[in-house]
Amino acid sequence: MLVLKKIWKEKTLLCILVIAFVVRLVAVIFAKGFGMHDDHFLVVEAAQSWVDGSDYNKWLPWSPGNQGPDGHSFFYVGIHYVLFSLIKWLHIDDPQSKMFVIRLIHAFWSLLVVYFGYKIVEKSVHKKLAIQVGLLLSLYWFFPWISVRNLAEVFSIPFLMWAIWLIYKKQEFNEFAKEFFWAGFLFGLAFSTRFQTALFISGVGLVLLIRWQWKPILFLVLGFLMSVFLFEGIIDWILWGKPFAEMQVYIQYNIDHSNDYIVSAWYTYFLLLGGILLPPISLFLFAGFFRSWKKYLLLFLPTFVFLIFHSTFPNKQERFILTIVPFFIITGILGWDLIVTHSKFWQHRKKTLKVCWIIFWSLNLVLMPFISTHYSKKARVESMTYISHYLNNDVNKVKYRDFPYLMLENSNASSTKIAPEFYLGQWIYTYDVCITSPIDSIYKLDANKKNEFAPRFILFEDTKLLNQRVDNLRKYFPNIEYEATIEPGFIDKLLYRLNPINQNQTIIIYRNKDFYPQKLQIK
Repeated sequence: MLVLKKIWKEKTLLCILVIAFVVRLVAVIFAKGFGMHDDHFLVVEAAQSWVDGSDYNKWLPWSPGNQGPDGHSFFYVGIHYVLFSLIKWLHIDDPQSKMFVIRLIHAFWSLLVVYFGYKIVEKSVHKKLAIQVGLLLSLYWFFPWISVRNLAEVFSIPFLMWAIWLIYKKQEFNEFAKEFFWAGFLFGLAFSTRFQTALFISGVGLVLLIRWQWKPILFLVLGFLMSVFLFEGIIDWILWGKPFAEMQVYIQYNIDHSNDYIVSAWYTYFLLLGGILLPPISLFLFAGFFRSWKKYLLLFLPTFVFLIFHSTFPNKQERFILTIVPFFIITGILGWDLIVTHSKFWQHRKKTLKVCWIIFWSLNLVLMPFISTHYSKKARVESMTYISHYLNNDVNKVKYRDFPYLMLENSNASSTKIAPEFYLGQWIYTYDVCITSPIDSIYKLDANKKNEFAPRFILFEDTKLLNQRVDNLRKYFPNIEYEATIEPGFIDKLLYRLNPINQNQTIIIYRNKDFYPQKLQIK
Protein backbone atom coordinates (compact mmCIF):
# COMPACT_ATOMS: atom_id res chain seq x y z
CA MET A 1 0.00 0.00 0.00
CA LEU A 2 2.83 2.42 0.84
CA VAL A 3 4.46 1.60 -2.48
CA LEU A 4 1.22 2.42 -4.34
CA LYS A 5 0.87 5.70 -2.47
CA LYS A 6 4.44 6.60 -3.34
CA ILE A 7 3.87 5.81 -7.02
CA TRP A 8 0.64 7.84 -6.98
CA LYS A 9 2.40 10.79 -5.40
CA GLU A 10 5.41 10.73 -7.70
CA LYS A 11 3.71 9.62 -10.94
CA THR A 12 0.20 10.98 -10.51
CA LEU A 13 -0.46 11.83 -14.14
CA LEU A 14 0.88 8.49 -15.33
CA CYS A 15 -1.37 6.68 -12.85
CA ILE A 16 -4.40 8.62 -14.08
CA LEU A 17 -3.53 7.79 -17.69
CA VAL A 18 -3.25 4.10 -16.78
CA ILE A 19 -6.69 4.24 -15.14
CA ALA A 20 -8.09 5.98 -18.22
CA PHE A 21 -6.59 3.39 -20.54
CA VAL A 22 -7.83 0.41 -18.50
CA VAL A 23 -11.48 1.53 -18.65
CA ARG A 24 -11.09 2.33 -22.36
CA LEU A 25 -9.56 -1.09 -22.94
CA VAL A 26 -12.75 -2.60 -21.54
CA ALA A 27 -14.67 -0.62 -24.16
CA VAL A 28 -12.21 -1.71 -26.86
CA ILE A 29 -12.91 -5.36 -26.04
CA PHE A 30 -16.65 -5.28 -25.40
CA ALA A 31 -18.14 -2.14 -26.98
CA LYS A 32 -18.47 -3.55 -30.48
CA GLY A 33 -20.78 -2.27 -33.18
CA PHE A 34 -21.38 1.38 -33.89
CA GLY A 35 -23.20 4.21 -32.18
CA MET A 36 -24.89 6.20 -34.93
CA HIS A 37 -25.18 6.33 -38.69
CA ASP A 38 -22.28 8.72 -39.25
CA ASP A 39 -19.63 6.95 -37.20
CA HIS A 40 -19.99 3.81 -39.30
CA PHE A 41 -21.47 4.46 -42.74
CA LEU A 42 -19.61 7.73 -43.36
CA VAL A 43 -16.29 6.46 -42.03
CA VAL A 44 -15.82 2.70 -41.77
CA GLU A 45 -17.89 1.58 -44.77
CA ALA A 46 -16.44 4.33 -46.96
CA ALA A 47 -12.80 3.68 -46.06
CA GLN A 48 -13.00 -0.11 -46.31
CA SER A 49 -14.76 0.11 -49.67
CA TRP A 50 -11.86 2.20 -51.03
CA VAL A 51 -9.39 -0.42 -49.82
CA ASP A 52 -11.47 -3.05 -51.64
CA GLY A 53 -11.49 -1.02 -54.86
CA SER A 54 -15.08 0.13 -54.50
CA ASP A 55 -16.76 3.35 -53.34
CA TYR A 56 -19.61 2.74 -50.90
CA ASN A 57 -20.93 6.33 -50.77
CA LYS A 58 -19.96 7.28 -54.34
CA TRP A 59 -17.86 10.18 -53.05
CA LEU A 60 -15.01 9.85 -55.54
CA PRO A 61 -15.31 11.72 -58.85
CA TRP A 62 -14.62 8.63 -60.99
CA SER A 63 -17.28 6.50 -59.28
CA PRO A 64 -20.46 5.79 -61.31
CA GLY A 65 -23.28 7.87 -59.89
CA ASN A 66 -21.08 10.57 -58.36
CA GLN A 67 -22.58 14.04 -58.75
CA GLY A 68 -19.71 16.14 -57.47
CA PRO A 69 -18.55 17.11 -53.96
CA ASP A 70 -20.84 15.78 -51.25
CA GLY A 71 -19.77 17.97 -48.33
CA HIS A 72 -17.61 15.45 -46.48
CA SER A 73 -14.00 16.06 -45.52
CA PHE A 74 -11.66 13.32 -46.72
CA PHE A 75 -9.27 13.78 -43.79
CA TYR A 76 -10.79 11.56 -41.09
CA VAL A 77 -12.11 8.91 -43.47
CA GLY A 78 -8.72 9.09 -45.20
CA ILE A 79 -7.01 8.21 -41.92
CA HIS A 80 -9.21 5.12 -41.77
CA TYR A 81 -8.35 4.29 -45.37
CA VAL A 82 -4.66 4.28 -44.41
CA LEU A 83 -5.37 2.20 -41.28
CA PHE A 84 -7.46 -0.37 -43.15
CA SER A 85 -4.77 -0.57 -45.83
CA LEU A 86 -2.17 -1.35 -43.16
CA ILE A 87 -4.51 -3.88 -41.57
CA LYS A 88 -4.94 -5.56 -44.95
CA TRP A 89 -1.16 -5.62 -45.38
CA LEU A 90 -0.96 -7.42 -42.03
CA HIS A 91 -3.41 -10.03 -43.42
CA ILE A 92 -6.10 -9.29 -40.85
CA ASP A 93 -9.30 -10.14 -42.73
CA ASP A 94 -11.95 -10.61 -40.04
CA PRO A 95 -14.09 -7.43 -39.78
CA GLN A 96 -14.44 -7.72 -36.00
CA SER A 97 -10.66 -8.00 -35.64
CA LYS A 98 -10.21 -4.96 -37.85
CA MET A 99 -12.55 -2.93 -35.67
CA PHE A 100 -10.77 -4.12 -32.53
CA VAL A 101 -7.60 -2.53 -33.89
CA ILE A 102 -9.46 0.66 -34.83
CA ARG A 103 -11.06 0.94 -31.38
CA LEU A 104 -7.69 0.36 -29.72
CA ILE A 105 -6.09 3.18 -31.73
CA HIS A 106 -8.96 5.52 -30.83
CA ALA A 107 -8.58 4.57 -27.16
CA PHE A 108 -4.91 5.57 -27.17
CA TRP A 109 -5.72 8.78 -29.06
CA SER A 110 -8.35 9.77 -26.48
CA LEU A 111 -5.75 9.65 -23.68
CA LEU A 112 -4.42 12.98 -24.99
CA VAL A 113 -7.62 14.61 -23.72
CA VAL A 114 -6.88 13.35 -20.21
CA TYR A 115 -3.21 14.33 -20.44
CA PHE A 116 -3.70 17.89 -21.68
CA GLY A 117 -6.75 18.46 -19.49
CA TYR A 118 -4.65 17.57 -16.45
CA LYS A 119 -1.76 19.80 -17.57
CA ILE A 120 -4.02 22.79 -18.23
CA VAL A 121 -5.61 22.65 -14.79
CA GLU A 122 -2.31 21.97 -13.05
CA LYS A 123 -0.84 25.10 -14.63
CA SER A 124 -4.00 27.13 -13.90
CA VAL A 125 -4.44 26.26 -10.23
CA HIS A 126 -2.82 23.33 -8.45
CA LYS A 127 -2.23 19.61 -8.60
CA LYS A 128 -5.18 18.64 -6.40
CA LEU A 129 -7.70 20.16 -8.80
CA ALA A 130 -5.80 18.71 -11.77
CA ILE A 131 -6.23 15.24 -10.26
CA GLN A 132 -9.97 15.82 -9.96
CA VAL A 133 -10.23 16.89 -13.60
CA GLY A 134 -8.00 14.04 -14.75
CA LEU A 135 -10.20 11.47 -13.02
CA LEU A 136 -13.37 13.04 -14.42
CA LEU A 137 -11.99 12.98 -17.97
CA SER A 138 -10.92 9.38 -17.41
CA LEU A 139 -13.96 7.95 -15.68
CA TYR A 140 -17.06 9.91 -16.65
CA TRP A 141 -19.52 7.15 -17.42
CA PHE A 142 -19.84 7.80 -21.17
CA PHE A 143 -16.22 8.72 -22.01
CA PRO A 144 -14.82 5.18 -22.46
CA TRP A 145 -17.64 4.30 -24.87
CA ILE A 146 -17.51 7.44 -27.03
CA SER A 147 -13.70 7.35 -27.01
CA VAL A 148 -13.68 4.16 -29.10
CA ARG A 149 -16.37 5.26 -31.56
CA ASN A 150 -15.49 6.55 -35.02
CA LEU A 151 -16.99 9.97 -34.40
CA ALA A 152 -15.33 12.97 -36.03
CA GLU A 153 -16.80 15.10 -33.24
CA VAL A 154 -14.78 13.13 -30.68
CA PHE A 155 -11.65 12.45 -32.74
CA SER A 156 -11.16 16.22 -33.17
CA ILE A 157 -11.02 16.87 -29.39
CA PRO A 158 -7.32 15.94 -28.81
CA PHE A 159 -6.29 18.34 -31.59
CA LEU A 160 -8.22 21.17 -29.90
CA MET A 161 -6.97 20.28 -26.42
CA TRP A 162 -3.37 20.06 -27.59
CA ALA A 163 -3.60 23.44 -29.31
CA ILE A 164 -5.14 25.08 -26.23
CA TRP A 165 -2.32 23.66 -24.10
CA LEU A 166 0.33 25.12 -26.41
CA ILE A 167 -1.27 28.55 -26.10
CA TYR A 168 -1.98 28.16 -22.41
CA LYS A 169 1.56 27.28 -21.39
CA LYS A 170 3.00 30.13 -23.48
CA GLN A 171 0.55 32.97 -23.25
CA GLU A 172 3.31 35.54 -23.69
CA PHE A 173 4.45 35.87 -27.29
CA ASN A 174 8.11 35.15 -28.06
CA GLU A 175 10.08 36.03 -31.14
CA PHE A 176 9.81 32.60 -32.73
CA ALA A 177 6.10 32.15 -31.96
CA LYS A 178 6.37 28.42 -32.57
CA GLU A 179 3.70 27.59 -29.98
CA PHE A 180 1.13 29.77 -31.72
CA PHE A 181 2.04 28.46 -35.17
CA TRP A 182 1.76 24.83 -34.09
CA ALA A 183 -1.42 25.58 -32.17
CA GLY A 184 -2.86 26.96 -35.40
CA PHE A 185 -1.66 23.88 -37.27
CA LEU A 186 -3.43 21.62 -34.75
CA PHE A 187 -6.57 23.74 -35.00
CA GLY A 188 -6.38 23.14 -38.74
CA LEU A 189 -6.27 19.38 -38.19
CA ALA A 190 -9.31 19.64 -35.91
CA PHE A 191 -11.11 21.66 -38.59
CA SER A 192 -10.24 19.10 -41.28
CA THR A 193 -11.64 16.40 -39.01
CA ARG A 194 -14.83 18.27 -38.19
CA PHE A 195 -15.69 21.54 -39.96
CA GLN A 196 -17.84 22.77 -37.07
CA THR A 197 -14.78 23.10 -34.84
CA ALA A 198 -14.33 26.44 -36.65
CA LEU A 199 -16.73 27.81 -34.02
CA PHE A 200 -14.40 26.83 -31.18
CA ILE A 201 -11.35 28.07 -33.07
CA SER A 202 -13.02 31.43 -33.75
CA GLY A 203 -13.58 31.75 -30.00
CA VAL A 204 -9.83 31.39 -29.45
CA GLY A 205 -9.25 34.10 -32.04
CA LEU A 206 -11.68 36.39 -30.22
CA VAL A 207 -9.75 35.93 -26.98
CA LEU A 208 -6.49 36.94 -28.66
CA LEU A 209 -8.22 39.93 -30.27
CA ILE A 210 -9.60 41.04 -26.90
CA ARG A 211 -6.05 40.86 -25.53
CA TRP A 212 -4.68 42.73 -28.56
CA GLN A 213 -2.20 39.94 -29.26
CA TRP A 214 -1.75 40.67 -32.95
CA LYS A 215 1.48 38.77 -33.56
CA PRO A 216 0.15 35.58 -31.93
CA ILE A 217 -2.99 35.88 -34.08
CA LEU A 218 -0.85 36.20 -37.20
CA PHE A 219 1.14 33.05 -36.46
CA LEU A 220 -1.97 31.19 -35.31
CA VAL A 221 -3.74 32.00 -38.58
CA LEU A 222 -0.63 31.11 -40.58
CA GLY A 223 -0.41 27.67 -38.95
CA PHE A 224 -4.14 27.12 -39.39
CA LEU A 225 -4.17 28.04 -43.08
CA MET A 226 -1.12 25.90 -43.83
CA SER A 227 -2.69 22.89 -42.13
CA VAL A 228 -6.08 23.31 -43.78
CA PHE A 229 -4.53 23.84 -47.20
CA LEU A 230 -2.40 20.71 -46.85
CA PHE A 231 -5.16 18.40 -45.64
CA GLU A 232 -8.26 20.00 -47.20
CA GLY A 233 -7.32 22.31 -50.02
CA ILE A 234 -4.82 20.13 -51.88
CA ILE A 235 -6.95 16.99 -51.64
CA ASP A 236 -10.02 18.79 -53.02
CA TRP A 237 -7.88 20.47 -55.67
CA ILE A 238 -6.69 17.08 -56.90
CA LEU A 239 -10.17 15.52 -56.81
CA TRP A 240 -12.38 18.41 -57.92
CA GLY A 241 -10.05 20.86 -59.60
CA LYS A 242 -10.54 23.52 -56.93
CA PRO A 243 -9.56 23.80 -53.25
CA PHE A 244 -12.10 23.55 -50.42
CA ALA A 245 -14.87 22.22 -52.68
CA GLU A 246 -16.17 19.83 -49.99
CA MET A 247 -16.24 22.58 -47.37
CA GLN A 248 -18.27 24.87 -49.63
CA VAL A 249 -20.84 22.16 -50.28
CA TYR A 250 -20.96 21.33 -46.56
CA ILE A 251 -21.74 24.93 -45.60
CA GLN A 252 -24.37 25.33 -48.30
CA TYR A 253 -26.00 22.00 -47.43
CA ASN A 254 -26.34 22.93 -43.76
CA ILE A 255 -27.85 26.30 -44.67
CA ASP A 256 -30.36 24.71 -47.04
CA HIS A 257 -31.26 21.76 -44.81
CA SER A 258 -31.01 23.24 -41.31
CA ASN A 259 -34.63 22.30 -40.57
CA ASP A 260 -34.65 18.88 -42.22
CA TYR A 261 -33.29 16.91 -39.26
CA ILE A 262 -33.90 17.01 -35.51
CA VAL A 263 -35.19 20.48 -34.64
CA SER A 264 -35.34 21.15 -30.89
CA ALA A 265 -35.69 24.06 -28.48
CA TRP A 266 -32.73 26.37 -27.86
CA TYR A 267 -32.17 24.94 -24.38
CA THR A 268 -31.87 21.32 -25.58
CA TYR A 269 -28.10 21.12 -25.17
CA PHE A 270 -28.24 22.73 -21.74
CA LEU A 271 -30.63 19.99 -20.62
CA LEU A 272 -28.45 17.37 -22.29
CA LEU A 273 -25.32 18.55 -20.51
CA GLY A 274 -27.22 18.78 -17.24
CA GLY A 275 -28.34 15.18 -17.65
CA ILE A 276 -25.28 13.35 -18.95
CA LEU A 277 -22.92 15.11 -16.53
CA LEU A 278 -25.14 13.90 -13.68
CA PRO A 279 -26.72 16.21 -11.11
CA PRO A 280 -25.93 17.60 -8.64
CA ILE A 281 -22.37 17.87 -10.01
CA SER A 282 -23.65 18.99 -13.42
CA LEU A 283 -25.29 21.98 -11.68
CA PHE A 284 -21.96 22.81 -10.03
CA LEU A 285 -20.29 22.62 -13.44
CA PHE A 286 -22.82 25.02 -14.96
CA ALA A 287 -22.34 27.47 -12.11
CA GLY A 288 -18.57 27.15 -12.39
CA PHE A 289 -18.61 27.48 -16.17
CA PHE A 290 -20.33 30.87 -16.10
CA ARG A 291 -18.27 31.99 -13.11
CA SER A 292 -15.03 31.24 -14.96
CA TRP A 293 -15.46 33.61 -17.90
CA LYS A 294 -13.17 36.37 -16.71
CA LYS A 295 -10.24 34.44 -15.25
CA TYR A 296 -10.27 31.55 -17.72
CA LEU A 297 -11.43 33.32 -20.86
CA LEU A 298 -9.28 31.18 -23.18
CA LEU A 299 -11.23 28.11 -22.06
CA PHE A 300 -14.61 29.75 -21.55
CA LEU A 301 -15.16 31.80 -24.70
CA PRO A 302 -14.44 29.11 -27.36
CA THR A 303 -16.67 26.67 -25.48
CA PHE A 304 -19.39 29.29 -25.05
CA VAL A 305 -19.34 30.30 -28.74
CA PHE A 306 -19.67 26.65 -29.77
CA LEU A 307 -22.50 26.02 -27.30
CA ILE A 308 -24.48 29.14 -28.18
CA PHE A 309 -24.26 28.59 -31.93
CA HIS A 310 -25.47 25.00 -31.68
CA SER A 311 -28.20 26.04 -29.26
CA THR A 312 -29.57 28.56 -31.77
CA PHE A 313 -29.03 26.46 -34.91
CA PRO A 314 -32.21 24.45 -35.68
CA ASN A 315 -30.58 21.07 -36.39
CA LYS A 316 -29.67 19.52 -33.04
CA GLN A 317 -28.20 16.05 -32.61
CA GLU A 318 -26.61 14.80 -29.40
CA ARG A 319 -23.26 14.05 -31.01
CA PHE A 320 -22.80 17.66 -32.17
CA ILE A 321 -22.12 18.88 -28.64
CA LEU A 322 -19.63 16.14 -27.70
CA THR A 323 -16.69 18.19 -29.00
CA ILE A 324 -16.86 20.69 -26.14
CA VAL A 325 -17.83 18.40 -23.26
CA PRO A 326 -14.24 17.99 -21.93
CA PHE A 327 -13.70 21.76 -22.13
CA PHE A 328 -17.00 22.36 -20.35
CA ILE A 329 -15.91 19.99 -17.56
CA ILE A 330 -12.48 21.62 -17.20
CA THR A 331 -13.87 25.16 -17.20
CA GLY A 332 -16.71 24.17 -14.90
CA ILE A 333 -14.34 22.66 -12.33
CA LEU A 334 -12.03 25.69 -12.44
CA GLY A 335 -14.97 28.06 -12.00
CA TRP A 336 -16.57 25.96 -9.27
CA ASP A 337 -13.29 26.05 -7.36
CA LEU A 338 -13.47 29.86 -7.50
CA ILE A 339 -17.03 29.78 -6.16
CA VAL A 340 -16.24 27.43 -3.28
CA THR A 341 -13.03 29.27 -2.38
CA HIS A 342 -14.74 32.67 -2.15
CA SER A 343 -18.12 31.57 -0.78
CA LYS A 344 -18.78 31.58 2.96
CA PHE A 345 -21.90 29.52 2.26
CA TRP A 346 -19.92 26.61 0.79
CA GLN A 347 -17.00 27.01 3.18
CA HIS A 348 -19.40 26.12 5.98
CA ARG A 349 -20.96 23.23 4.05
CA LYS A 350 -18.00 21.07 3.10
CA LYS A 351 -19.81 17.95 4.30
CA THR A 352 -22.67 18.71 1.92
CA LEU A 353 -20.19 19.03 -0.93
CA LYS A 354 -18.59 15.74 0.04
CA VAL A 355 -21.99 14.00 0.06
CA CYS A 356 -22.76 15.44 -3.40
CA TRP A 357 -19.52 14.06 -4.78
CA ILE A 358 -20.15 10.66 -3.17
CA ILE A 359 -23.60 10.54 -4.80
CA PHE A 360 -22.08 11.51 -8.14
CA TRP A 361 -19.29 8.94 -8.10
CA SER A 362 -21.64 6.20 -6.90
CA LEU A 363 -24.08 6.85 -9.74
CA ASN A 364 -21.27 7.31 -12.26
CA LEU A 365 -19.56 4.04 -11.32
CA VAL A 366 -22.87 2.18 -11.54
CA LEU A 367 -23.51 3.46 -15.07
CA MET A 368 -19.99 3.11 -16.46
CA PRO A 369 -19.75 -0.73 -16.62
CA PHE A 370 -23.05 -0.99 -18.50
CA ILE A 371 -22.20 1.72 -21.02
CA SER A 372 -18.54 0.79 -21.46
CA THR A 373 -19.51 -2.75 -22.47
CA HIS A 374 -22.50 -1.74 -24.60
CA TYR A 375 -22.51 -3.58 -27.95
CA SER A 376 -24.44 -0.99 -29.94
CA LYS A 377 -26.50 -2.01 -32.99
CA LYS A 378 -25.70 -5.61 -32.13
CA ALA A 379 -28.52 -7.21 -34.14
CA ARG A 380 -27.56 -5.43 -37.36
CA VAL A 381 -23.87 -6.20 -36.96
CA GLU A 382 -24.27 -9.82 -35.86
CA SER A 383 -26.75 -10.58 -38.64
CA MET A 384 -24.09 -9.58 -41.17
CA THR A 385 -21.44 -11.53 -39.28
CA TYR A 386 -23.71 -14.58 -39.24
CA ILE A 387 -24.35 -14.50 -42.98
CA SER A 388 -20.66 -13.89 -43.70
CA HIS A 389 -19.92 -17.43 -42.51
CA TYR A 390 -21.50 -18.68 -45.75
CA LEU A 391 -18.69 -17.04 -47.70
CA ASN A 392 -15.98 -19.51 -48.75
CA ASN A 393 -17.51 -22.34 -46.75
CA ASP A 394 -18.37 -25.81 -48.03
CA VAL A 395 -22.00 -26.75 -47.48
CA ASN A 396 -22.94 -30.18 -48.77
CA LYS A 397 -19.72 -30.12 -50.88
CA VAL A 398 -20.75 -26.88 -52.58
CA LYS A 399 -18.50 -23.86 -52.06
CA TYR A 400 -20.45 -20.59 -51.82
CA ARG A 401 -18.13 -17.75 -52.70
CA ASP A 402 -20.45 -14.76 -52.68
CA PHE A 403 -24.04 -13.65 -52.60
CA PRO A 404 -24.66 -10.41 -54.47
CA TYR A 405 -28.25 -9.85 -53.37
CA LEU A 406 -29.81 -9.42 -49.94
CA MET A 407 -33.29 -8.32 -48.90
CA LEU A 408 -34.20 -6.22 -45.85
CA GLU A 409 -37.87 -6.41 -44.89
CA ASN A 410 -39.80 -4.19 -42.51
CA SER A 411 -43.28 -3.67 -43.91
CA ASN A 412 -44.30 -2.29 -40.49
CA ALA A 413 -42.27 0.87 -41.11
CA SER A 414 -41.65 3.46 -43.80
CA SER A 415 -38.02 2.42 -44.19
CA THR A 416 -35.54 -0.30 -43.34
CA LYS A 417 -32.26 0.10 -41.49
CA ILE A 418 -29.13 0.13 -43.62
CA ALA A 419 -27.16 -3.11 -43.52
CA PRO A 420 -23.55 -2.67 -42.30
CA GLU A 421 -21.94 -4.48 -45.24
CA PHE A 422 -18.48 -4.02 -43.74
CA TYR A 423 -19.23 -6.92 -41.38
CA LEU A 424 -20.38 -9.06 -44.28
CA GLY A 425 -16.98 -8.75 -45.90
CA GLN A 426 -18.55 -8.14 -49.30
CA TRP A 427 -20.28 -5.26 -51.10
CA ILE A 428 -23.76 -6.25 -52.22
CA TYR A 429 -27.04 -4.96 -53.57
CA THR A 430 -29.92 -4.81 -51.08
CA TYR A 431 -33.64 -4.81 -51.76
CA ASP A 432 -35.42 -2.67 -49.16
CA VAL A 433 -39.03 -3.72 -48.57
CA CYS A 434 -41.14 -1.38 -46.44
CA ILE A 435 -44.44 0.53 -46.46
CA THR A 436 -43.21 3.09 -48.99
CA SER A 437 -41.44 0.45 -51.08
CA PRO A 438 -43.52 -2.76 -51.20
CA ILE A 439 -42.14 -5.95 -52.68
CA ASP A 440 -44.14 -5.76 -55.91
CA SER A 441 -42.68 -2.34 -56.72
CA ILE A 442 -39.03 -3.35 -56.47
CA TYR A 443 -38.90 -6.99 -57.50
CA LYS A 444 -40.34 -8.57 -60.62
CA LEU A 445 -41.24 -12.23 -60.27
CA ASP A 446 -40.22 -14.68 -62.97
CA ALA A 447 -42.17 -17.81 -62.21
CA ASN A 448 -40.61 -19.84 -65.03
CA LYS A 449 -37.08 -20.04 -63.68
CA LYS A 450 -34.91 -19.43 -60.68
CA ASN A 451 -34.15 -15.71 -60.79
CA GLU A 452 -30.43 -14.98 -60.52
CA PHE A 453 -31.34 -11.58 -59.05
CA ALA A 454 -33.24 -13.12 -56.15
CA PRO A 455 -31.97 -12.37 -52.63
CA ARG A 456 -29.85 -15.09 -51.09
CA PHE A 457 -30.97 -14.13 -47.58
CA ILE A 458 -33.91 -12.11 -46.27
CA LEU A 459 -33.59 -10.18 -43.01
CA PHE A 460 -36.89 -9.41 -41.30
CA GLU A 461 -36.62 -6.46 -38.93
CA ASP A 462 -38.84 -6.79 -35.84
CA THR A 463 -41.17 -9.68 -35.00
CA LYS A 464 -44.44 -7.77 -35.43
CA LEU A 465 -46.77 -9.59 -37.89
CA LEU A 466 -43.82 -11.80 -38.80
CA ASN A 467 -45.80 -14.81 -40.08
CA GLN A 468 -47.90 -12.61 -42.34
CA ARG A 469 -44.79 -10.91 -43.75
CA VAL A 470 -43.03 -14.23 -44.36
CA ASP A 471 -46.08 -15.62 -46.16
CA ASN A 472 -46.20 -12.53 -48.35
CA LEU A 473 -42.59 -12.96 -49.45
CA ARG A 474 -43.09 -16.68 -50.04
CA LYS A 475 -45.28 -15.70 -53.00
CA TYR A 476 -42.06 -14.51 -54.61
CA PHE A 477 -39.55 -16.83 -52.98
CA PRO A 478 -41.37 -20.06 -52.07
CA ASN A 479 -38.25 -21.85 -50.90
CA ILE A 480 -37.14 -19.54 -48.12
CA GLU A 481 -36.45 -21.22 -44.80
CA TYR A 482 -35.92 -19.92 -41.29
CA GLU A 483 -32.22 -19.61 -40.51
CA ALA A 484 -31.60 -17.72 -37.25
CA THR A 485 -32.81 -15.02 -34.87
CA ILE A 486 -30.39 -12.27 -33.86
CA GLU A 487 -31.33 -10.39 -30.71
CA PRO A 488 -30.24 -6.82 -29.94
CA GLY A 489 -28.19 -6.05 -26.85
CA PHE A 490 -29.72 -5.15 -23.50
CA ILE A 491 -29.32 -1.38 -23.87
CA ASP A 492 -30.51 -1.48 -27.49
CA LYS A 493 -33.66 -3.27 -26.30
CA LEU A 494 -34.14 -0.78 -23.48
CA LEU A 495 -33.77 2.22 -25.80
CA TYR A 496 -36.25 0.72 -28.26
CA ARG A 497 -38.81 0.14 -25.52
CA LEU A 498 -38.37 3.64 -24.15
CA ASN A 499 -38.72 5.20 -27.59
CA PRO A 500 -39.43 3.19 -30.78
CA ILE A 501 -37.56 5.84 -32.77
CA ASN A 502 -34.45 3.94 -31.63
CA GLN A 503 -34.94 1.14 -34.13
CA ASN A 504 -32.91 -1.63 -32.55
CA GLN A 505 -35.24 -4.50 -33.30
CA THR A 506 -34.69 -8.23 -33.37
CA ILE A 507 -33.63 -9.49 -36.81
CA ILE A 508 -34.91 -12.81 -38.15
CA ILE A 509 -32.86 -14.33 -40.97
CA TYR A 510 -34.39 -16.51 -43.69
CA ARG A 511 -32.26 -18.43 -46.19
CA ASN A 512 -33.20 -18.91 -49.84
CA LYS A 513 -32.85 -22.66 -50.44
CA ASP A 514 -32.73 -22.13 -54.20
CA PHE A 515 -29.17 -20.95 -53.64
CA TYR A 516 -28.27 -22.46 -50.26
CA PRO A 517 -30.08 -25.80 -49.90
CA GLN A 518 -28.29 -26.77 -46.69
CA LYS A 519 -27.92 -24.79 -43.51
CA LEU A 520 -24.36 -24.16 -42.46
CA GLN A 521 -23.51 -25.37 -38.97
CA ILE A 522 -21.98 -22.25 -37.49
CA LYS A 523 -19.89 -22.80 -34.38
